[in-house]
Amino acid sequence: MRYVCRAVALVVLPISSSLASHAQAQSAAGQAYPTKSVRVIAAVLPGDTCDLLVRMVGFKMGERLAQQFVIDNRAGASGQLGHAMVAQAQPDGYTLGCGNGGSLAIVPHAFKKVPYDALKDFSAIALMATNFMALAVGNTHSARTVNDLIQLAKSNPGKVTFGSNGEGAFLHFATEMFRSQAGFTYLHIPFKGFPQAAGELISGRLDASFGSFPTVMPYVQTGRMRLLGIARDKRLPNYPDIPTISESLPGYVSGGWFGFVGPAGIPRDIVTKLNREANWAMNQPEFREKMIPMALDVFTESPEYFANYMRADHARYGKIAKEIGLKPQ
Repeated sequence: MRYVCRAVALVVLPISSSLASHAQAQSAAGQAYPTKSVRVIAAVLPGDTCDLLVRMVGFKMGERLAQQFVIDNRAGASGQLGHAMVAQAQPDGYTLGCGNGGSLAIVPHAFKKVPYDALKDFSAIALMATNFMALAVGNTHSARTVNDLIQLAKSNPGKVTFGSNGEGAFLHFATEMFRSQAGFTYLHIPFKGFPQAAGELISGRLDASFGSFPTVMPYVQTGRMRLLGIARDKRLPNYPDIPTISESLPGYVSGGWFGFVGPAGIPRDIVTKLNREANWAMNQPEFREKMIPMALDVFTESPEYFANYMRADHARYGKIAKEIGLKPQ
């Protein structure tokens, strides 16, 4: 679904020479930017989808802009730690973040105290991609289908364990929606991210966990995990044998988004430049080819499109939080 920006008529007023000089300085800064390396804070563990995307896109942007994009992984507190660092940074374009739906659309509805305002404290720069969740168990687990897992949970109230990337984070929210629709109770085990939960799944100490499809698939392809289903409305053309969760639980879908954000107040010239370079990187054939096995939908839209997308998703998950009775922690 696309979100359409409404055109707004602007009244141009005379400005003082000092303001004009300031505007010219901003424009000059935007043209010269960047003159040093750019730090990109990824509020996830290495190997997570957000991390993989900013590494691939940031590398190509760095080549074009002749400055390195340094990825700084700061996972913790359901993504709040890293996103708070982005929100509090100087708005000069030298500290960016990998914004994601979990931390900016769900966390604000799942916690009473969040160290940032998702709608006011960030500059939307470039939406990169959207994804969907996958439900996995260890390869030795007894559940072989989504229905098997649901029946196991119903037969053992509050005992079947589900991992997530933190209390109130995206994977926890996906699990809560799954629990609500299927009608069972479970024991929640929070981790910093899916890569941490993976070891527990493989060992059999954790029953199940949602994870993004590209994060889960390497474990499945090497025989360490079993993929029970994907949280989208249709099967994937490239993976026709993988069932959707909605085939067992009608209507169940869950997915997120990833994009470059920065602290509020980054000069417009810099935002425009970053958006242009990110979109260029994502349009390169080698990047598009890498997205096929990851099953990500790539976007090359404007900053305004991304800002509208963020606001709409924030409102959508706020409504869902109320529907499933999610109580802020």
